[in-house]
Amino acid sequence: MASSSPDTSQLRCWAEINLSHLRHNAAVLQNEAGPNCGIMAIVKADAYGHGLESVVSSLIGHVEWFGVANYREAERTFKAAGSQSPSILILSPPIPSEIEPIVDAGFSASVSSVEEVEAFNKAAERLAVKARLHAVADTGMGRMGALVDHFADLVSAIKDAPCCEIEGLDTHFPSADEDPNFTQSQITAFSKIVETLAPEKAYHLHLANSTGLLEFQQDLPFATLARPGLALYGISPLLNRPLLRPVLSLKTKVALVRNIPAGTSISYGRTFISETPMRVATLAVGYGDGYSRYLSGDTTRVLLAGERCPMLGRVTMDQIVVDITHLSTPIKCGDIATLIGEENGEEITAKELAKHAGTIPWEILTGITSRVERIYFESDTDA
Repeated sequence: MASSSPDTSQLRCWAEINLSHLRHNAAVLQNEAGPNCGIMAIVKADAYGHGLESVVSSLIGHVEWFGVANYREAERTFKAAGSQSPSILILSPPIPSEIEPIVDAGFSASVSSVEEVEAFNKAAERLAVKARLHAVADTGMGRMGALVDHFADLVSAIKDAPCCEIEGLDTHFPSADEDPNFTQSQITAFSKIVETLAPEKAYHLHLANSTGLLEFQQDLPFATLARPGLALYGISPLLNRPLLRPVLSLKTKVALVRNIPAGTSISYGRTFISETPMRVATLAVGYGDGYSRYLSGDTTRVLLAGERCPMLGRVTMDQIVVDITHLSTPIKCGDIATLIGEENGEEITAKELAKHAGTIPWEILTGITSRVERIYFESDTDA
């Protein structure tokens, strides 16, 4: 059960997950999708680092589907949903050993080839059930799916397989946040597929990720599902989406406060050497917690006493060092530092950290390790 006031007294580094914000975002995204398009909540990679079980149980009744990467994640999602029996789609190509368990559990699977259809049909025949399949069209992502010219053959193979049921048609946007023209060409290609193969909307039709939903939904009147991931967790791939609320905050504690003289080197490689006397704080977080080593250097900031404090030297496995010389508020051991989140009107976002690390916010979130305890709570406001 989520608490209203997280107890972090015994924790060194933790993530606070606001489940009220999660449901608020689901409602915002459902409004963007419109009345004829449901939401498939993407909860792969431990719900983008937020904790799959708690995210799923919080979203039951607020979304229509859950999207995962593999059989194990589907199994965890099903168990987390309790008696609700949600619809679950495995988005990645299955490895051979997953096919029969997927069919046996009644999960929906994504297929790209006639050979995969045959494998699912054989498994379903052995189990005397129907395999539920979504045919994937490769309109430009390049990692899975049948090429557009061969997509009709894939759909026909599913229809002709006596133990398979075609449940959906889908594709994926590789650059909706970077290349709107290419994304429009994908929409055009998929629209033609729909006109030819599913004119009556007999199947689920889905292609929009977070950016697709927020930026291109008006061009997808045929879509019956949207698949937001990052936006569900309150981070928009676009510049200005104020209605979304961040779900995760990442925090740590001050382990040590020291005064150092000029000429003191800090951390591995001695990449920082103080030019003047300084007051510094050692924080109980490092790359062992998922705080990337690529964040090393004084461009990265943390929040202490509501003010930005620059990193000094390299991120190590278990600690970082920050400059607190400029702070007017005395800092002591045990004080809380915010790595991702808001404090006294200042905010550090996952997107900011991603920029400093030379990566993307998806990797920042999913990289938070199991050593970081997740603390779940409800805020006073909800969707």
